[in-house]
This record gives sequence, C-alpha cells and structure tokens, in this order.
Amino acid sequence: MGVDHMEPEVPTDAVGRRVSCGGHRATVRYVGSVPPTTGLWLGVEWDDPDRGKHDGSHGGVQYFTCRHPKGGSFVRPAKASFGVDYLTAVRQKYEIDTEEVLSEKISISSKNLEWGRIKKRSFDGLPSVLLSHCEVNGPGADGEIRRTTPNIQWLDLSGTLLSCWGDVAAIAQQLDVLKGLQLSSNRLRLPADPSAHFQSFCCLKVLALNSCDLTWTQILHCAPMWPQLEDLSVEANSITELQRPVEVLQSLKSLSLSNNPLLQQSVLSLSALPRLENLNLSRTGLSHIQFDDVAPGSRTSMFPALKKLDVEHNNITEWCVVDELAKLPSLVQFSCLGNQLASGDGNPKTAQQILIAKLGQLVILNRCEINHDDRRGAELDYIKMFGAEWLKAGGPHQTSSHFTSQHPRYQILIDKYGAPEEGELKKPEPFALKNQLLKIRFEFPDDADRKPIEKKLPASMVVQKVKGLLHRLLKVPAADLRLTYTSPKRVGTEFEIDSDLKTLQFYSIEDGDQVLVRWS
Repeated sequence: MGVDHMEPEVPTDAVGRRVSCGGHRATVRYVGSVPPTTGLWLGVEWDDPDRGKHDGSHGGVQYFTCRHPKGGSFVRPAKASFGVDYLTAVRQKYEIDTEEVLSEKISISSKNLEWGRIKKRSFDGLPSVLLSHCEVNGPGADGEIRRTTPNIQWLDLSGTLLSCWGDVAAIAQQLDVLKGLQLSSNRLRLPADPSAHFQSFCCLKVLALNSCDLTWTQILHCAPMWPQLEDLSVEANSITELQRPVEVLQSLKSLSLSNNPLLQQSVLSLSALPRLENLNLSRTGLSHIQFDDVAPGSRTSMFPALKKLDVEHNNITEWCVVDELAKLPSLVQFSCLGNQLASGDGNPKTAQQILIAKLGQLVILNRCEINHDDRRGAELDYIKMFGAEWLKAGGPHQTSSHFTSQHPRYQILIDKYGAPEEGELKKPEPFALKNQLLKIRFEFPDDADRKPIEKKLPASMVVQKVKGLLHRLLKVPAADLRLTYTSPKRVGTEFEIDSDLKTLQFYSIEDGDQVLVRWS
C-alpha cells in the first residue's frame, strides 16, 4: 500500500496528453493496470517509433493502438513528466535567482545595476521568448500571460508538451502583437472548429510546423486559424498529395515543403496562390513539372508572383523541365544543385551556361549573382553550342518545330546577338566524308600506365563530343582535357586541337592518326 501513496498523481485527463520520458516525447494512450503486474502504468506512443516495443498490446490484450507496429511502451508514471504551464517555463528559463547574484553587477551603457536592488525582474518588455524543448503543457491561469509577457512578437514552442491546438490558441490569444510562432516537433490534436481560433492568431505572419507528422489535408484544415499568414514552413512532415488551398493561405508569400515525399503532379495545386513569391521544393523527389496552359517560350498564368524557387537535391535530369520553368513570369532566383542536369560535354560549367541561357530573367542561380558579362558569355556560347543543330533544322529560313520546342529561347538570342556564323559552324562536307569513320588511336603521354585506346569515330564529330567520350572513359572533367594530334605523314609535328566546336575533319585528322590526351 505504501508504494501506492508514493506514486505521482496522474492528471485525470492524462489520455491524449503529451509526456517527456528521459527527454523523449510521447503521447499517453492508456492509463491503468497491466496484469499480472501491480500498480499503475501509462501506455505511451513514442514520437520516435524506434523507442517502442509493441503496438499497445500485452499478454494477448490490446490496451491501446499505435500508428507504428512497434511504436508503443508501458512506463511507470514516475518516469513520465507531464510538464509545466507556459509562465512556469518562462520563469525557469529567464528568471535569475536574486539570492545568488546579490553582489553581481551588470554594466549597461556605463551605468552599473545591482540585481539585489531590483525586487522583481519584469518580463513585460521581452520581444521574444524561446522555449524550444522546454516542457510547456498549456497556458496556465487565465489572463496571466497577457499580464506578464504582453509584448512578445516571436515565440518558440518547438518540441514542447503541448497536446492540442486549443492550448496553443489559449497562449497566442493573450499575445496581441505575436507575429512569429515556431511549433516544430510537436504533435498537436486538430481543432474541431479551426475558425473559432482565428482571433488568437490574427496578427501571425510567420509559422513553422516542421516535423509535426502532418498531412497537407490537416494543414488546410488548420489554415482558417491563420488569416494573415505570409510565411509557412512545413518541412519533413507526411505530406504527399497537395490539394488547392480554397479561401485559405491566400496571403502566403513563402512556403517550404522541403523533405516531403510529394506527388509531383500535385505541385500545380499551389499555382493559384496569388502572392506566393518563394517556394522551396528541395528533397521532395521532384523530377518533372509541366505548365500545359502555354507553349514553350510563352508565359504561364500559373504561380504569377513566384520569384524564388528551390528544387535542390531532386531527380531532375531533363532540360525540358528547365524550359517549363522558363515559362514562370516572375522567376528571378533559382537553385537546382544536386540534380543530374548534364551538358553534352559532361562539364558542370557548361550546364550552368545552358541554365543561364534558358532562363532569361534569372538574376541569381545557385545562390550566385549573374552579372551582365556572365549572361552575355553564356548566351553567346549557347548560340554556338547548338548552332550546327539550328542550321540542320532549317536555320534562318524555316526552323523546325522540334528544334524550337527544345530551344525556346534560341530565336530570341539570335535577335539579340545575330545568327551564328555559318562558316564557323557549318561542317564542310566534300564528297561522302560526313559518313566516313576514322580509326583513331588515343594516347596518354603523361600517364605511362594507361594503355592506348582505339576508337572508330565519324569525321563530322565535333571536338566537344570527343571530349565527352573521353570524360566517360577517363572520369576526368571534359573542361580539363587538352588534345593534340600527330600524323604518320608529318612525323615529329604535334598539332593543337584548340576549338571544341570544330570537327575532327576541320583539323584534317585522318584514318590512323594519333590523338594525344593530357589533363591538368
């Protein structure tokens, strides 16, 4: 019996409450006995299912259920903390024990203050309160927050023991100038009637709900609570399919969906948000996006205000995706590091040139500003890079629709800089030389251990493509490769191969010649 008296008191509304056990967060799903043991147990569902042992059953009896088959445990109440109210947490975090610092002096603007003379420290001037991973469980006594910390604009309640949106609203309702709220790493029960709480968050502009195990449907359900929201971060949740926000989130300027396994065709559900300027879709598995309302080279009516787009660390491999993004009317800042967008020569710098040339309005690419010379250089190189293809597709007379769809900005660039010089790009093709295959022996004078490689290549192949082939064989960046050649007809002479856009035939390379490959 003595043991029962020592057991800590469990709140009557314990089921559904949040607890901390050894610093780890869980939700109480059951309170009661678990025979054959004696005494009281809490059945908990861990936020991190790897901490659990079972699905809420013991000895063949199901005491509670978990989303994860091994997400549950039974713990003694003494091992679980139900936390403290908001103001207790504020005092624990911010109040200094005046006994300990009686003699300590603090210098502010050359005036010395002694804490000992100040009877009570005041919180009413605090503009921000950071209670990340503190065990806050609710608002406490009515009206006390408004009296004690009335001027808070930014509040961090990430990783707390708050268990429902009603408790968050009861705190926010007393903070009339609250603009920013950080609620990441919580598990909050959804409100039955979200619009009942909109007054509590009427000034809220910035909200973070990262790692809260939310779906997009649940976020839209909560959204009527945040009528003025401009910046929403919902990274690392359970968001897959996006639905169109109807009459909610219309003031949103910035949205981060990073680290969610999105169904990519549903990304267009966000395209009608009228003020959305900044969208982060990094690490979402994105590989494709298409704006079907207009043809390549035109401006889409979707995402009308989108200026900044982040698609880093996704599965984008096709240049047609970049052509689709070029349809966005306001895009000036773009990040796509960690995708497999490759140029023909395998050189990352060339890929960057193509990105700049295809996205004509871009000001910042991969966090670097594009200056006037960068853009001019990239666009001129792009004209030369695909000039031969352009001529083959009909050039100035009648460019084929296939070429135009692959290079929607090519004509704009020609209008800007003039057409590529035909002499430079058109390959002289006397007789049937264009189909002639040359037997070439590649040698590596600086790498004694590497055996020569023999290849049969068309005489019309450009040096850029030859370097691309060597890049794949040698795993050396194409940009670092330096080529020369020797011919048995002119023993002792080494000829420079100095232009990537010329053909083997242009250099009079013949069957049986040797190409010497060096790299820095």
